[in-house]
Amino acid sequence: MGNYDALLVLSFGGPEGPEDVLPFLENVVHGRGVPRERLLQVAEHYQGFGGVSPINRQNRDLVEALRPIAGVPVYWGNRNWHPFGEDTVRQMRADGVRKAAVFATSAFAGYSSCRQYYEDIARIRVEDGPELVKMRHFGDHPGFVAAMADHTRAALERLGRDDARLVFTAHSIPASMAETAGPSGGLYEAQLRRSAELVSQALGRTEPWDLVWQSRSGPPQVPWLEPDVCDFLNKTDAGSVVLVPIGFVSDHMEVVYDLDTEARQVAAELGLPMERAATAGTHPRFVRMVRELMDEPEPVPCPLTCCPPPRRHA
Repeated sequence: MGNYDALLVLSFGGPEGPEDVLPFLENVVHGRGVPRERLLQVAEHYQGFGGVSPINRQNRDLVEALRPIAGVPVYWGNRNWHPFGEDTVRQMRADGVRKAAVFATSAFAGYSSCRQYYEDIARIRVEDGPELVKMRHFGDHPGFVAAMADHTRAALERLGRDDARLVFTAHSIPASMAETAGPSGGLYEAQLRRSAELVSQALGRTEPWDLVWQSRSGPPQVPWLEPDVCDFLNKTDAGSVVLVPIGFVSDHMEVVYDLDTEARQVAAELGLPMERAATAGTHPRFVRMVRELMDEPEPVPCPLTCCPPPRRHA
């Protein structure tokens, strides 16, 4: 055990109102060469939901669920919007925190999903502030698997089709970034496939499943992981599908728009019965998993050469 005296939930962040949307998105894509047209398109997605990302409510709910079991004070900070991580760490220093476990709300390897959280931790440290220790990847943890299996089972029951095809989804990333994920490369996709297999096994299923991608945002000339979920739905011969957002731990905008709106519309146009499984969210087993990670031996940080930043494209 790491002898922590606090827990920091470190997340992505999201807008809390219409006026927050563009400043938030500009924080997200800073230096990435994302076309302005794509930024405005994504802004419209947020405005369709009142300019509020559901990720904030889900993070607040997770923090509240953790407080009774964490055994230490629980804090919350974000990379891209209020409460910013640096403000939270200053508050932790004022509260006398000396060493905090950091739970990043991303389960897998990769630059955006892991390395960038290490960069966040380095950036938000303050003089005489607490030591910040990022906890390990958790896509194969029994708590995460159990939560996703329960939510997938519920989606199958809502659909009323035990034979529905399970289609696991995760955020697409540039192919070059996928190739360099992890110490030997390819770890992002490998971990996702392992998690999908574990969830399928937990459901007692022997049928094939698929892993597809969503939410790409880069320049069109840059190869990203494929197939896109909507392209997959247009081509599948499955009689019904359950989308399982294995790559996300909460129902934020990429889930409620890209899956619940766009993918659902495609399925409806095809006459394809579809349900979407919930993300891990505040499932009791997932919440307990966070506490269990705190009790594990302190993880060894990834090498600095692991998951390098993506190459920038004009």
